[in-house]
Amino acid sequence: MAVIETAERLLPPGLRTRLAPLTRKLRSVLTDDDETARAQRRALIAFVIRVLSAAIAFVSQIVLARLMGEFEYGIFAFVWVLVVLAGNLSCLGFHTSVIRFLHQHKARGETASVRGLNLAVRLIAVLSASAVAGIGFLFLYLFGETIEPYYLVPIALALFTMPMIALGDVLDGTARSNGWTIVALSPTYLIRPTLILVFMLAALWFGAAHTAVTAMQAALAATYVTTLSQLLRLTLRLRKLYGPGPRQFEIGSWFRVSLPLFLVDGIGFLLTNADVVVVGLYLPPDQVGIYYAAAKTIVLVQFVYFSIKAAAGPRFSAIMAEEDMTSLAAFAGQTARWSFWPSLAVGLCALAAGELLLSLFGSAFTAGYWLMAILFSGILAKSLVGPGEVLLSMAGRQNLCVLLYAVTLSASIGLNMALIPRFGLTGAAMATAFAMMIEAILLHIAVRRTLGIVLFAFADPLPSAPSKAS
Repeated sequence: MAVIETAERLLPPGLRTRLAPLTRKLRSVLTDDDETARAQRRALIAFVIRVLSAAIAFVSQIVLARLMGEFEYGIFAFVWVLVVLAGNLSCLGFHTSVIRFLHQHKARGETASVRGLNLAVRLIAVLSASAVAGIGFLFLYLFGETIEPYYLVPIALALFTMPMIALGDVLDGTARSNGWTIVALSPTYLIRPTLILVFMLAALWFGAAHTAVTAMQAALAATYVTTLSQLLRLTLRLRKLYGPGPRQFEIGSWFRVSLPLFLVDGIGFLLTNADVVVVGLYLPPDQVGIYYAAAKTIVLVQFVYFSIKAAAGPRFSAIMAEEDMTSLAAFAGQTARWSFWPSLAVGLCALAAGELLLSLFGSAFTAGYWLMAILFSGILAKSLVGPGEVLLSMAGRQNLCVLLYAVTLSASIGLNMALIPRFGLTGAAMATAFAMMIEAILLHIAVRRTLGIVLFAFADPLPSAPSKAS
């Protein structure tokens, strides 16, 4: 880029004017290549973080399962999934929409709106999560006798944790929107699980009971330390980037886009965790523990998809702002290939070592091996289309995403309710795999019909893609 600028300055004014269209085109090509390279680097960084996260999470879950046994471990797993799910939903979609809005406001030079957005997403997440937690405490007070006693205290601790879960999610989105992948992902995926294990071991060393209550206390402390540290670090970095100054709030327009994204992400997150929740409703905690261990082991495959998703969102948004659908199609095709091949390799390795890995949790957990194989088939189907939901959302098709995910979630819940009573844990795995296959098919059709992009790891996305956004 500097070479082009230097050459332009050396040209005579008349020739510089004649060559201006060519130099603009060259700048555009170089910028696109540079942005793609940045997206690749962000995907690689996210991938490395997810590898480390998977290792940390896997080791910590093994230690927790060994320390507590399958019954108490099942209680902790069920409650932790519930609090992470509720905290994520409490963001009301702003942890995703902040990525889209930041690029729009920056492109328009609206720095005051960027400052307002950074503050608004935090306040909305904390207030919303606090309100949900308050409703949860009210429910426990009025209907606590309808819940199994061993769940009551862990759930109460989870409700105290919820505001920090939500705040951490919007801080993650804010950091990713600025391209700060390490700042975005390391608190949630590296620091928090490490601190949960450290605090748990410290509590046991001081004489605490080997129960789910102790584990939830460790999780609460770890979440507050992690999120508040991330808040301080990100606030200082944003102030340095955008400086002090007035804030402008466009709450109405932000909510109009965020709420459909809330439904998209919420339903997607429910899809990811519905199986554990339904298993917890139908089966005792020891069965939840076995299923959760199998799912946590095969989830080693899903960090590939998550890494691509984390890096692709900002790049999709930037290309859409330029209205270059050919570049969008090319990059979308790359994300599908980036998702599939590593997922296949990692999945086959995980299955090859599956029984050994599950035995580390305890001898009872090896019963979950075939659950891993079933779940992998669904994960692989989803990886064939890559982050299609992110592409649709960044292209303004979030309402369509809501419809697709509503259909998929309904199918998932229906399949779980039909198959778990009859086939137990195998039914839960089958229901989840079928739901992921349905999701992949619907996303492929939706992207092709609305954007003209053939989103499939083995297809060329370019021939059917228009050159400009309509």
